[in-house]
Amino acid sequence: MNIRNWLEDQRHLFWVLHLGGWAIWGLIGKYGLTLAMLDEVAPNYGYYVAVITVIAVVISLGLRWLYRCLWSRAIWLQAAAFLGGSFIAGYLWMSSRSFLYYNWIEQAKDMEAWAEKVGPTAMEMYEKVSFLEGYVSGWTVMLAWSALYFAFRYYHIFQEVRESALKSAAMAHEAQLKMLRYQLNPHFLFNTLNAISTLILEQQTELANRMVTRLSSFLRYSLDNDPMQKITLKQELAALQLYLDIEKVRFEDHLNLRIDVADEAQEAMIPSLLLQPLVENAIKYGIARSEEDGHLRIAARVFAGDLLLELSDDGPGVELVNGEISGAKGVGLRNTRERLRELYGSQHSLRLSNTEPHGLTISIRIPFEKR
Repeated sequence: MNIRNWLEDQRHLFWVLHLGGWAIWGLIGKYGLTLAMLDEVAPNYGYYVAVITVIAVVISLGLRWLYRCLWSRAIWLQAAAFLGGSFIAGYLWMSSRSFLYYNWIEQAKDMEAWAEKVGPTAMEMYEKVSFLEGYVSGWTVMLAWSALYFAFRYYHIFQEVRESALKSAAMAHEAQLKMLRYQLNPHFLFNTLNAISTLILEQQTELANRMVTRLSSFLRYSLDNDPMQKITLKQELAALQLYLDIEKVRFEDHLNLRIDVADEAQEAMIPSLLLQPLVENAIKYGIARSEEDGHLRIAARVFAGDLLLELSDDGPGVELVNGEISGAKGVGLRNTRERLRELYGSQHSLRLSNTEPHGLTISIRIPFEKR
């Protein structure tokens, strides 16, 4: 059994801390300290320490039972149990220790002979230490045990609340990403179905059938891939080719694609279907509005630990104001920005610029990750 997993159970951890803590008190705090101060202890003193340590273990378990009974009650009641319970437990422990000491230790040794052996100064110090430890520290030790018990319980509750908050945040984050990712499908589907409807109205049934077939392949790929999982850039380009096969039914040779991806960048991990809405926008607002053949260029390379993606077209271009498209209300670019923000935070950038002599270029920088 894995020790770490075993200790993660609150009950197991309590017994380890409970028994271990009292064992340390008995060996070091009581027996070891007394031996260090006197150089020698009375006969049977070790047995005496062992017995009072066991008694402390049992009495503190009674405190634990009391605190667990009052755990869901008012805080003032818990505080009263904390102080009163610690006092009663300390008194019971102190009484049992005194009884054992004066009826066991002193009968088991010749106190006078032992006093002569260690000297009057040491004997006087021993008596003072016994009195102080027996009649004063009993309550403080139990009070300390109670404080540690409450600290342990509240720390455990804090960890549970923190874990619950992290899970809630993770679920919200995942839901946001899925919403952004799935929102692209209806947007793309609406545009494609409009194109198919146009082909049917123009009685171009063969082209419409080819478009429906390729649309089916693309949607199957889209639904088979978890939107939370990242894929390699190589896989993303393969999925993008499925989408371009649909568009080529409409544009035929009017649409030309150039891919310029470095070998190292092929294996970079990126969000699935990251480029498709950007390519869709480039075709819809760029190439479709151009009277000449349209060209798309997708480039990628790795630089300084980042993956640099660039998508450019030679359409008529758009008006940029402070790096943003003036009056843009499209879904694709906005969702891409939000997906990148959710996934990478401040460790990404998405920048728009004009392509020379005309067109639009989208530059994306994200951390370079491999499978």
